[in-house]
Amino acid sequence: MNRLYHVPLSPFCRKVRLSLAEKKLEVELVEERYWEANPEFLRRNPAAKIPILKMDGRLMSESAAICEYIEEKHPEPALMPRSAEARFEVRRLVSWFDDKFHHEVTSNLLYERVNKKVQKVGYPDSKNIKAGAKAIKYHLDYMTWLLDQRRWLAGDVMTLADFAAAAHLSSLDYISDVDWNRSANVKDWYAKIKSRPAFRSILADQVSGFPQPAHYADLDF
Repeated sequence: MNRLYHVPLSPFCRKVRLSLAEKKLEVELVEERYWEANPEFLRRNPAAKIPILKMDGRLMSESAAICEYIEEKHPEPALMPRSAEARFEVRRLVSWFDDKFHHEVTSNLLYERVNKKVQKVGYPDSKNIKAGAKAIKYHLDYMTWLLDQRRWLAGDVMTLADFAAAAHLSSLDYISDVDWNRSANVKDWYAKIKSRPAFRSILADQVSGFPQPAHYADLDF
């Protein structure tokens, strides 16, 4: 059995979960309190980061590398296109969400509102929350621009880029920090992603102290 050490609202863990589920690969989910940095966890990954995937008798870290490993070992259904140009665009957008979006939005909203409380490291910083609330508008507008030209974020077929974006937005949607009324294109795109069988376990997540909002698991919002 594959095993994923994760935290439910981590977008990096969610991206891996979506990739595994889309390819119908069963996985045991083990919640890891990575901030406690216990010795056993550090042996699994000295970088003290999640996710960590145990698969094919080995432990793997770094979500982008994990997802590409899964893609190479289990190429169907494909989450990476065939051409070098199209693969570049997918990787560019995965990096956009896991780097730029993460630092400008996710870390300022999710980490301030949830992680600080869970990890007992202080109170939310209102300046960071305001910065994140402002930045997400820019990112939603950029996604709208992409979807005005394409069926999916990176092109005409769904790819890992869509899962990377959906992983971050679904985590933020759990705390009601996404204005779905800002863009009909983005809302329709997310509804398509949200309705996929691969998304079921994501929609079933429950985080102690943070109940799901009523719309979170509603496929019609």
